[in-house]
Amino acid sequence: MTIPLLIAGHGTTDPEGAEEFRRFVARVGRSLDVPVAGGFIELSPPPVRDAVAGLVEGGARRLACVPLMLVAAGHAKSDIPGSLAAERARHPGLSFAYGRPLGPHPGILALLRDRIAATGAGAETTVLLVGRGSTDPDANAEVAKVARLLAETTPVSGVEYAFVSLAEPGVPAGLDRCRALGAKRIVVLPYFLFTGVLPRRVAAQAAAWGAETAEVIGDCAGLAEIVVERYHEALGGDIRANCDTCKYRIALPFHEHAVGAAQLPHHHPADHHH
Repeated sequence: MTIPLLIAGHGTTDPEGAEEFRRFVARVGRSLDVPVAGGFIELSPPPVRDAVAGLVEGGARRLACVPLMLVAAGHAKSDIPGSLAAERARHPGLSFAYGRPLGPHPGILALLRDRIAATGAGAETTVLLVGRGSTDPDANAEVAKVARLLAETTPVSGVEYAFVSLAEPGVPAGLDRCRALGAKRIVVLPYFLFTGVLPRRVAAQAAAWGAETAEVIGDCAGLAEIVVERYHEALGGDIRANCDTCKYRIALPFHEHAVGAAQLPHHHPADHHH
């Protein structure tokens, strides 16, 4: 039978952000001639287990799973695979083709350029790209890569980067750096798919500093096209993940203890089935 698509999101306590994810899943469903379901690994309904159960009830024995993540950090490397392992145990005989996160896809860069352009940013504007932040240096480096790619492909004076949690520089420090580099106007660009607690925190920190904030990527056709591409890529087996600087494979300084570490999802206190 046709292989359905499972879209795995992180989840948020922000109702608007959770609803935006659900609307996006419906959009992707209209783009594919296969069953499509979306679930969260924590914090929001529906959980991944319910999304999988619905597809299995429809007769599916194999699913393609696309992690709806911008970077390959712990959620894409550990939490979602851990959730899929739990579903294989819950549904004997079920298998998954696991795709890769969205990453610095040309389509993502185009959407970010659109969000920058919507602010009226021009040659005298400096952009501060703000990622979530991670304990995984490879994930943080990917945010820096996106900032540089935007700097090379966007008609602004420069693009710096910062993080809202878990990594430095934070948003205020990133804004201070932009000012020290001579920025005449600064636009903060949240590197997030949908609204939520952290994007709102980014906007609040930017406003407190006196900077304006662009919109998140959001539920849009361009994002759906990338997810559909990742779906076909997963089924084709052509997963071009970058493992050259993965802390679980390579002994990076200060992260040597992570090499070969078991990939276990973190505790989800609200999920009693976890």
